[in-house]
Amino acid sequence: MDKRQAIGSWLSGPRAAAEDAGADFGYRGEQLALPESGPGSIARPGRRIGAIAVDWGLCLLIAYGLLTDGYNQATGNWALLIFFVLSLLTVGTVGFTPGKRLFGLRVVAVGSGATPAPLRTLLRTVLLCIGVPALIWDRDGRGLHDRLARTVEVRA
Repeated sequence: MDKRQAIGSWLSGPRAAAEDAGADFGYRGEQLALPESGPGSIARPGRRIGAIAVDWGLCLLIAYGLLTDGYNQATGNWALLIFFVLSLLTVGTVGFTPGKRLFGLRVVAVGSGATPAPLRTLLRTVLLCIGVPALIWDRDGRGLHDRLARTVEVRA
């Protein structure tokens, strides 16, 4: 192996290097019995980030316009509380928030494909509001909050 191949495998990451060595990881969502593409497949990171940006922007707008008299630290705190309530109520009842609906996403329970149970939704929402679990993903693209709540975000 020359130096360029060694550097190339390092830059492309351990998954690409393992695949080059013959390992077969399959597609994202295969272990969860989800389709590779189309409706019901694992949501891609771009859509997920777009959806949460829309939801957070909506919550900031509500907090700024209705609950405070200008942007300050309290606005962010109120926005987080509004985000918590919005996520808890909408994901727990219909499986999506306004941002997820706009981007064609839905949260479902792993295995059943149904809207998550209330306790799963509560756990997922609490972990999502902490922030760090959403930044840690597994090989299927699920955040730690989804993994611990046994949920998955799929394309609608």
